[in-house]
Amino acid sequence: MMKPELLMPAGNLEKLEYAIKYGADAVYLGVVDFSLRAMRKGSLITMENLKEAVDLAHKLGAKAYVTINIFAFNKDIELLKKVLPVFKDANPDAFIVSDFGVFKILKEAMPEIPLHVSTQTNSLNYECVKFWKELGASRVILARELSIEDIAEIRHEVPDIELENFVHGAQCMSFSGRCLLSDYFTDGERGANHGNCYQPCRWSYELVSKDRDSAQCEIIDTPRGSHIMSTKDLCLVKYIPDLIKAGSDSLKIEGRTKSLYYVSAVTKVYRKAIDDAYEDPENFDGERYFQELLKVGNRGYTTGFALGEHPTDGYSYDISSGLAGADFLFEFIGDKRDDYYLVKIKNKINLNDKIEIISPSEQFCANITEIRNGDFDEIPVGNTNDEVFVKFTTAPQEYRYALARTIGIKNPRKDN
Repeated sequence: MMKPELLMPAGNLEKLEYAIKYGADAVYLGVVDFSLRAMRKGSLITMENLKEAVDLAHKLGAKAYVTINIFAFNKDIELLKKVLPVFKDANPDAFIVSDFGVFKILKEAMPEIPLHVSTQTNSLNYECVKFWKELGASRVILARELSIEDIAEIRHEVPDIELENFVHGAQCMSFSGRCLLSDYFTDGERGANHGNCYQPCRWSYELVSKDRDSAQCEIIDTPRGSHIMSTKDLCLVKYIPDLIKAGSDSLKIEGRTKSLYYVSAVTKVYRKAIDDAYEDPENFDGERYFQELLKVGNRGYTTGFALGEHPTDGYSYDISSGLAGADFLFEFIGDKRDDYYLVKIKNKINLNDKIEIISPSEQFCANITEIRNGDFDEIPVGNTNDEVFVKFTTAPQEYRYALARTIGIKNPRKDN
C-alpha cells in the first residue's frame, strides 16, 4: 500500500504557501468562471497569476491541480476555448473536471495533462470508475455518499486508477453538491455550481400556513432552532488507517474559502495523522487528532456515510456557521527585532497571556512577556488588526509560518 497524498485547498496564494509548508503533498485551486468556489480575500488566484500559483506549488515541492469543474453552459464552453492557452501555459499537474464537454476539450487540447474526475459526477460504483478510466481519466474523486467498504470494493475492481476521497470539511446537504437552492432563492444570480453559493442550507427557516393568512410558526419548537438543512462537517481523521487499507490514493480536505489558520492547523493535524497511520496503523490514536481538530472552526463533526450508514445526528440544528474551540490570535508576519517578533493581531491579546504557538515543525505553549507598538513603545494590549512586536517565554524557531491561538478547547460541543 502506498501512503496517500494529502490534498489541501488553496483559496489564494498565501493559503497555498501555508498549506504546503504545513505538510500538503498537493493543493487544488480554481479561478473565477471555472470553479465551484468564488474567492473574496487575499492574493486571489486569477487567470493572470495562475501560472505563478502553479509554479509556487512546484517550487515548494508540491503538486497543483486546477479545478474546472463548473456545470458548463454553451457560454462557458466558448470562454474555456478562448483561455486554453492560459491553462496550458500554467501547466498544472492535473485538471479537476465534471463536465463531459470540458473533459473532451481539455483531453484534446492538452493530452499530456492528467484529468481528475470531480466528485460532482457522483461516481458511486466500480463500473462508473471503469468508464472514466476507459475515457482517459487518471483519477476519480469518489462521491461522499460512499462508505469505506464501498471504496475498498471499487479499489479491488479497478486497481489501476487513482481514487480520491474527501475526509474533512463542510458538506453540502445535496447529493454530492448538486444543489439549486441558491439559484432559486436569488433568481439565478448566485449560482451554487458556478462558485457563488448563497448557502441557503445554513439559514434558519419558518413554516408558513396558507390557510391562516400567512401566519408563521416555527418548524420545530425546541431551543435548538430551525437550521433544518445545515449538515455537520465531515471528519474522518479517526479512520485514516481504514482509508489507507481500502486503497485511497488521495485524502482531500475541503475549505478554499476558509481562513489561513484553518488551512494551516488542519493540514498539520492530517499530515501527522497520515504519517502515523501509515507507519504504525495498529497503534494509531485517532482520538488524539480528533481533539486537535476541535480547535478549528466546525459545525460539529460527523462521519457522514463512511461507516456504512448515515448517522441520525449528521445535521447541525443549532448553528449554521462554524465555531472554533480555540481563538486564532495572531500570525507572524515579519522578521524579528532581537527577541521581538512582528505579528498581525486577529483577536485581542494581553500582556502575560498564555498562548499556544504552532508552526510546520512545532507546537508548544508560551507566555506573552512584552508587547510593543510600531514605535517600539511598551503597551499592555494588542488589538484586532494591529501589527505589534511581541516577546515570549518560548519563541518559535520556524517563525516565518508560525501562528498563535488560545490554549485548550473552549465550550466544546456536546454532540462531537
